Amino acid sequence: MARTAESGDLRSVGTFAPLRVAMYRRIWTASLISNFGQLILGVGAAWEMTRMATSPDMVALVQTALMLPMMLVALPAGALADMFDRRKIAMTGLSLAIFFASALALLSYLELTTPWLLLALCSLIGAGVSLYGPAWQASIGEHVAPELLPKAIALGSIGYNLARSFGPALGGIIVLAAGAETAFAINALCYLPLLLVYLLWRRIPAPSRLPPERIGRAMISGVRYVFHAKPIRTVLFRAFLFAAAGATATALAPLIAKTMLGGDASIYGILLGASGVGAVCGAMMIGRFSEAFGPERGAIILSVTSGIALILTGCSHNLVLTCICMFVAGSANMMTISLFNISVQTTAPRWVMARVLSLFFSALAGGIGFGAWMWGSVANAYSVEIAIIASGICMLGLPFLAFILPLPDVVHQSSADIVELPGQPETGMAITMRSGPVVIEIDYDVDPENARQFYDAMQKVQRTRMRNGGFAWSICRDIADPSQWTERYHCPTWGDYLRMRDRYTKADSELQAAAQVFCRQGGLRIRRKLERPYGSVRWKQDTPDQNAEGIAYVGP
Repeated sequence: MARTAESGDLRSVGTFAPLRVAMYRRIWTASLISNFGQLILGVGAAWEMTRMATSPDMVALVQTALMLPMMLVALPAGALADMFDRRKIAMTGLSLAIFFASALALLSYLELTTPWLLLALCSLIGAGVSLYGPAWQASIGEHVAPELLPKAIALGSIGYNLARSFGPALGGIIVLAAGAETAFAINALCYLPLLLVYLLWRRIPAPSRLPPERIGRAMISGVRYVFHAKPIRTVLFRAFLFAAAGATATALAPLIAKTMLGGDASIYGILLGASGVGAVCGAMMIGRFSEAFGPERGAIILSVTSGIALILTGCSHNLVLTCICMFVAGSANMMTISLFNISVQTTAPRWVMARVLSLFFSALAGGIGFGAWMWGSVANAYSVEIAIIASGICMLGLPFLAFILPLPDVVHQSSADIVELPGQPETGMAITMRSGPVVIEIDYDVDPENARQFYDAMQKVQRTRMRNGGFAWSICRDIADPSQWTERYHCPTWGDYLRMRDRYTKADSELQAAAQVFCRQGGLRIRRKLERPYGSVRWKQDTPDQNAEGIAYVGP
C-alpha cells in the first residue's frame, strides 16, 4: 500500500495531527470546499423548490433526491473502491458530479428547470458524489501512518460538519442575493479543486496476489458478509430507523423557516448553520462521550435528547429557541451516527471495510430519504408542526430497541485483523481461478461426551464460513461411528476459495480454535474437491476449463 512518506511527528497525535501530512491536508482542504458546494446546492435546490411547488412533500423530496443515490450507488461504489484504483474511481465520481452540476446551473439560467427535472439532476449529482465517497474513505490509510488513522477519519467528519456550520447560511445569502442558479454554478466550481488534487496524486497501487473480483461477485460478498454478521446487521438497522425518525430537522427546515418563522432563504441558512455548529461540537466530544457511556447507553441518551429537541422545534415560533433546538438536535444526531460508525469500524475486517461502510452510509441515506418523504407527506396532510412533533415522539421511542436489538460492544480492532492460514492447498490437477464448484470437507474426531459442546462451537464457525464466502454449509455425524463429524461447504470457484482463505480474521481463527479443542489428537483432516457434473469428464481426460487464466494458487 502506498503511503506518503512525510507523516509528521507521530508522537503528537492531537486531533489535527493528520493535517501535517501534505497529501492528506490537500485532499481534506479540497474536500472542505466541495462540502461547502454540496451544502450550497442543497439550500439552493430546496429554496428553488419552494418557488416552483407549494406542496410540502415536494420540498421534502429534495432531501430524498440528494440522499437516495447514496443508498443505491454506495454498495457498487464500495465494491469498486475495494477492487480497482481508488484514485481513478474518485476522479470518475467527481467528474460526473461536475458535469451534472454544470447542467443544472445552465438549465436554471435558461429558466428551463421543472420540479421533477430539479429532483433528477440533484440525484445525478448525488450519484457522482456517492461514487467518490467510498474511494476517499478507503484511501485514508494510504495517506497517513496507522497511528494517525483514527484521527484522520474523525477529521473527515469534522470537516463536513464545519462546512455544515457555515455552508447553509452562505447558501441562503447567495440564493437571496443572486438566485438559485448562482448557487448551482458555485456548487459545480467547488468540486474542481478536489478533482485537481486527485489528478496530481501519484498513487502507486499495491499489487495483489489474486486478481480482483468481478463487480457483481464483490457486491454479493459484501452483502453476504453483512447478512451473516449479526452485530453489523443490527447497527445498520438501528442507523436506518434513527435517520428516518430524525429526518425532519433537515428535510422540513425550509418550511420551518418559511411557515413557522416567517423568514426567507437567509433564515433557512441560519437554521442549517445552527444544526451544523451543533454537529461540529458533537464530533469534538464523541471520544469522551463514547468512553463515558459506551454505544448503547450513549445511543439511548442521545435519542432522548434529539427527540425532546425536535418536539420543542415543532412547538416553537421563535428564531432563537428554534436555533437552540436545531443546535442540540444536530449535536445529538452527529454523536449518534459517530457511535454507530465506531461500532461498524471496530467490528468489520479490512477486506470488506469499504463495502460495509458503503452499506452503513446507504442505511443512513435510505433512512433520511424515506423519512423525508414520510414526514413531508405528514406535513402535507396535517401541518409542519405536527410532522416535527411526531418525528420527535418516534425518536423518543427508539431506545426501546435496546431490549431486542442491542448494539455490539466496541471490540479491539486487532480482532478484525487478517491472519494468514497455515499450510498450502495441495493440487494435483491443472485448475484455474474459474474452476469450480469447489467442495471443502473437514473431518473431526470428537469424543462423544463432548458432542454437544463441539456442535455449539461449530454453529459459531458456520457464521465465519458463510460471511467469508462459503455456501451450503452443513455439519454431519457418522451413524456407525458417532465420534466422526464432517463439516462441509462449497465455494463457486477455486478463486473464490482462495479469496475466502485470505479473509479470515483473528476472531474467526479463535472460533475455529475453540471448535478444534474438542478434536482428538490427529483427528482433523481437510479434503478439497472439484465438483464435476455429468459430462464434464471425457473418456480419457477432463474437459478443459474455458477462458483459463492460468494456475490459480500462489503460496502464502
